Amino acid sequence: MQFSAFNIISEVKGKDVFYIVNLLSGGADLLSRNELKMLHAGGGSLRGTFAEKGYLSDPEREKQEFQLRYIDFLESMETEEVQVFFAPTYQCNFNCSYCYQAEYPAEEKKWGADTIAAFFRFLETELGHRKKYVTLFGGEPFLGGSAHLESMALFIEETHRRGLDLAAVTNGYHLDEYLEVLSRANVREIQITLDGTEGLHNQRRPHKSGKPTFNRIVNNIDACLALNIPVNLRMVVDKENLKDLPELARFAIEKGWTTQPHFKTQLGRNYELHQCQSGRSRLYSRLEMHQALYELLKAHPELMEFHKPAFSVSRFLAENGRLPDPLFDACPACKSEWALDFTGKVYSCTATVGKPGEALGTFYPDIDLNREAIAQWQKRNLTTIPECLSCNLQLACGGGCGSVAKNRNHNNLFSPDCRPVKELLEMGMDLYISE
Repeated sequence: MQFSAFNIISEVKGKDVFYIVNLLSGGADLLSRNELKMLHAGGGSLRGTFAEKGYLSDPEREKQEFQLRYIDFLESMETEEVQVFFAPTYQCNFNCSYCYQAEYPAEEKKWGADTIAAFFRFLETELGHRKKYVTLFGGEPFLGGSAHLESMALFIEETHRRGLDLAAVTNGYHLDEYLEVLSRANVREIQITLDGTEGLHNQRRPHKSGKPTFNRIVNNIDACLALNIPVNLRMVVDKENLKDLPELARFAIEKGWTTQPHFKTQLGRNYELHQCQSGRSRLYSRLEMHQALYELLKAHPELMEFHKPAFSVSRFLAENGRLPDPLFDACPACKSEWALDFTGKVYSCTATVGKPGEALGTFYPDIDLNREAIAQWQKRNLTTIPECLSCNLQLACGGGCGSVAKNRNHNNLFSPDCRPVKELLEMGMDLYISE
């Protein structure tokens, strides 16, 4: 018996106790300092317990178990639901201070019934055997104007006719103009961004005309919830606005949003995706953001009513009493996610859609795909990233985002986008796991 290659161990933040999790065996425990010493010394009187939990294991049997779990993962990919994004425009009516698409070419052209028919033909031809749903993306998918609304209504009605669920990522400003057609669709969720309370949000996410946007968005959130249309409220976080999270949480609680069954929240980290931002100094690293968030949650525990961050697998463990399945792949590109746009191009995911040089082919006027490039995206998982194979965090990290890794590491898709799993667990175990 040897110390497992998949043990993740560290001290729970602020406590003289240690956590151990093993995503391969599914074992998770809190250990005293003495118990941890016994484990490192071979187990002692707890050797049988440690072996049963998978913390001590035979290396060959562990390799076999890894292969079996990997086969299970590959088989599950065939039945995994696919999210297909459609970007009807790259235009936007907002002038957000951190927009990563601001430097994308402003290519615009009319689209309508022919493009819509080609989109659904792609779904039938390429993904006909898979369960799937459609998400509207952009730019801003819900722009004002009768011509855009007419094309969008045709698209939305076609998803409903085909029995497909629909989601959308929107700034929420013109959402009221689309509620009639959305109320007839199978809407899974509408993701809407508020970057803080009124003053800070209006500073970060003004209308291109300079007008404030906060109150109109709030009214549209109310309208969605009144129609039982699910809302996923997102806050894009950096050093400028995270401090406003407690006030935004109080605002949402006072509005009664957090008690509604069709309301949930999400924090999105503002980060450099494809080009430098003018406000790069305000960006958090992933670890920095969670450290700042942890301190906020300790000072304002009422925030948990508004948002419960994952902190790696900590929240899942607390809520389910078990660890999630091993994460062999954190990158959904060309597997459980595709992105198509109004120009007829096909991309791997939302991180690449619209970016020059990233198209993988076309769906309109004809389906013409770069199968070799697609195969590379589909091949990427932690077993094809050399750095991952020797990392004990691999099954909690999954190799990270392929687009970020490719962008940062000299166009190398098979490089890692590492996640600070150990440090996230240190904080999450304190927040979610009782002694």
